[in-house]
Amino acid sequence: MTLIINNDDVSKLLTMGMAIDALEAAYKQLVAKESVCRPRIDIQIPTTDPNKIYRWGSMEGGSTSGYFAIRMKSDVVYEQSYNGVTTQEKYCTKPGLYCGLIFLTSTENGEPLAFINDGVLQLTRVGADSGIGTKYMAREDATVVGMLGSGGMARTHMAAFMHVRPNLKKLQVFSPTKANREAFGKEMQELYGLEVQVCERPEYIYKGAHIVAGVTDSSIPVLNGALLEKGAHVVNIGAGGRPDDATVGRLDVYMRFGTAPAPWGLPDFGIDDEYLTYAAEPEYSNSKMIRAGKRGHGTIAPDRMVTFADIIGGANSGRSSNDQITYSERGNLQGNQFWAVAGAVYEAAKANGVGREIPTEWFLQDVRD
Repeated sequence: MTLIINNDDVSKLLTMGMAIDALEAAYKQLVAKESVCRPRIDIQIPTTDPNKIYRWGSMEGGSTSGYFAIRMKSDVVYEQSYNGVTTQEKYCTKPGLYCGLIFLTSTENGEPLAFINDGVLQLTRVGADSGIGTKYMAREDATVVGMLGSGGMARTHMAAFMHVRPNLKKLQVFSPTKANREAFGKEMQELYGLEVQVCERPEYIYKGAHIVAGVTDSSIPVLNGALLEKGAHVVNIGAGGRPDDATVGRLDVYMRFGTAPAPWGLPDFGIDDEYLTYAAEPEYSNSKMIRAGKRGHGTIAPDRMVTFADIIGGANSGRSSNDQITYSERGNLQGNQFWAVAGAVYEAAKANGVGREIPTEWFLQDVRD
C-alpha cells in the first residue's frame, strides 16, 4: 500500500533532531557518491494577471540506502510591499492554500511508497540545514541569537539552534509587524526559557549576537553586514538566498555544504546555481516575470569557502577563532534533502501506523511506458 502523509502527520512524526540526523547522513552519502541530486528547476508561465505568474518548481534526488524523492510545487507567485518590505507571496487555487508534494519511491523495486505534503517538512528541513551549519561553524560558547523574522522559518530555526547549541540564553528578534514579533518572542520565552528582547528596530538585533539569522520571505536582502559583531555566525533564508554585499565582504569563513554533481559524463554542464528557471515569454504578454533573467546565486565567497566534505574529511576545521565571522548555506543540494527527510518520515509513519493507505495498484499499469 502507498501512504498519504499530510502535514498533521508530519508534525507528529518529525522532530528537529530526526531532520538534522537525516540530512547529515545524506550529505555524507553525497560526499561518498552514494547519493545523487540535481539543482532545483523552475518553470514560469504568464497568467492573465500581469502582476502574477505561474511557477512549477521541482527538485529530486536519491540514494543507495533505498529511497528516491521528487519534491514538486504548483504556485501562482506575485510580489507585494508593506511597511517598507517587499515580499514574495504565492498560493494554489486561492490565497491561503498551497500545493507542495513529495513523491517518495523505492530504488530497489520502483514502488511508489508515499505522497507527503511538503509544508511542515519543508520548514523543518530548512531549519535543520541552518542547524547543521551552526553546529560546525558557530562559536561553541554562543549564547545570543539575533533574528530577523517571526514566522514559520523563525520557529524551526530556533528549534535547530537550540538543538545544536542548547546553552543559548537570549533571543533578540525583529519583524515588521509588532504583534507578530511580540507573539513570537513570548512563545520562544515560554518554550525554551530564554530571555527575549523584542526589538523596535531591525538594527537592534545585532548587539552581542553570536548567531544572526535572516529568516523572512523578503524578496530583497534584510541583513546588514555592517552591523555584524566579531564572532557572529550568519544564516540567511529568503531574498533569493544571497545576503547583502556587506555581509559577504566581512566573512572570514564561508561554509557551503556542497554543489550538485554535473550530469554523468557531462562535466561542463555542472553549475553551482541555487536554481534554474525556464520561462514562457510570449510577445503579447505584459506580465511582470519574477526573477526575470536572473540566475539563482551560486558560490558567494569562493576564496573563503569550506565544504561539508572538507570538514568531515579533516581538510579544514572551519572556524579557527572566536573572532571570525562565519556563514553557512546548503548550496544547490535541495534534491538530496527530500529523499532523506521524507524517508525518515515514511519509516516513522509505518512504525506508528500513521497516514492513509491507498492501493499501490492505482499507480501501476500493464502497458509499458
